Amino acid sequence: MERTRLLILGAAGKDFHVFNTLYRNDPGVEVVGFTAQQIPHIDNRTYPPELAGDRYPQGIPIYPEEKLEELVRLLEVDRCIMAYSDVSHEYVMHLAARVTACGSAFEIPSATRTMLSSVKPVVAVCASRTGAGKSQTSRAVARLLRDRGLRVVVVRHPMPYGDLARQRVQRFAGEEDLVFHRVTIEEREEYEPHLAAGSVVYAGVDYQDILAQAEEEGDVLLWDGGNNDTPFFRPDVHITVVDPHRPGHEQRYYPGETNVRMAHAVIINKVDTADPRGVEEVRRSVEALNPRAALLEAASPLFIDDPQVLKGKRVLAVEDGPTLTHGEMGYGAAVLGARKCGARELVDPRPYLVGELVDTFRKYPNLGGLLPAMGYGEQQVRDLEATLVRAVEEGGVESVAVGTPIDLGRIVRIPVPHTRVRYELQVLGKPDLEEVLAPVLSRAGAS
Repeated sequence: MERTRLLILGAAGKDFHVFNTLYRNDPGVEVVGFTAQQIPHIDNRTYPPELAGDRYPQGIPIYPEEKLEELVRLLEVDRCIMAYSDVSHEYVMHLAARVTACGSAFEIPSATRTMLSSVKPVVAVCASRTGAGKSQTSRAVARLLRDRGLRVVVVRHPMPYGDLARQRVQRFAGEEDLVFHRVTIEEREEYEPHLAAGSVVYAGVDYQDILAQAEEEGDVLLWDGGNNDTPFFRPDVHITVVDPHRPGHEQRYYPGETNVRMAHAVIINKVDTADPRGVEEVRRSVEALNPRAALLEAASPLFIDDPQVLKGKRVLAVEDGPTLTHGEMGYGAAVLGARKCGARELVDPRPYLVGELVDTFRKYPNLGGLLPAMGYGEQQVRDLEATLVRAVEEGGVESVAVGTPIDLGRIVRIPVPHTRVRYELQVLGKPDLEEVLAPVLSRAGAS
């Protein structure tokens, strides 16, 4: 039987899940490769045979996406499958044009066909864009469920940037697990806050295996989505967070709009800091896209560990990396915190960039005068530390505002006083999270 030849376009996450759920055991197709985009150093690897299955004894090669046209021709690709997230609708269609101009078909897989069903109740927290406030929403949901006497297991969207076979199933319960799995800064940013609150976190590559293990530990599974991707588990309650600082993005980015349309509840976050016109624009947009969804408003108040560290100082703002890069935000918690504390000046890091950070700023010109905490590998961590040192020694930086969800000072040396700036979710009025979560609380038999 002649098999359809597929190339899966990805970024080390959803692409592998699409393969595992739709194509690994399909005798009618042959996946001839993956492409890699967005994340540095994830191409020129192989999806290993231990994960690819018996039909792929040599594994499946992973290529850089910039070679897309060449790959379609050389590999005689019949269909290209779009399997990564947080890109504009315009970007998606440019990608489709590149593919179809080469003679291949272009396909976006169904958001629901790739969902795995669980025997346990599932809450999914997703977003319209990276940086909308999904992480603090996930923490608030986990806290409410735990307060009702339920064991919560968090399952995080994949970030397998290392040895894929070794990362098939990852379980995190403490610092020793983060060290054992050699996690990146980006992974720490997502896992550490949950661990500090007492939740066990699972992540990895094969989410069928992850699901089976997570079900053994939890009364409720909390899907903590990445970027603006759709859930891998079929949710009893699907929550989508939208951002009024970027009005209109909830209907202009893939697959964030899909999340808005599928959600049981949509949270308009950051209403305390957004322009009221942006809040109203997002409200009208959500009501048009999904009139059935419960609509909540929430504030994300800033918590600054030590405001005196920033007051009157020349401050370097270090922000969560993905929020600034493919999330396209021009500021984050660190900038807002520094301004709130009366920083004398925000220092532009661009004259002091080292190594791969130079390439990051070239690729993402919107970054401007703040520093993303890039840490997808050892070299990026070293470059981040070297940039901080240069900014202090040559740029006169007196203190650092750390807007990442982790204690960055434990990972890199910060040679001046620094303090953390964090968001926490505060739902305003009714409906509230408890009302939204009622189906899960009931199914789980919460006290």
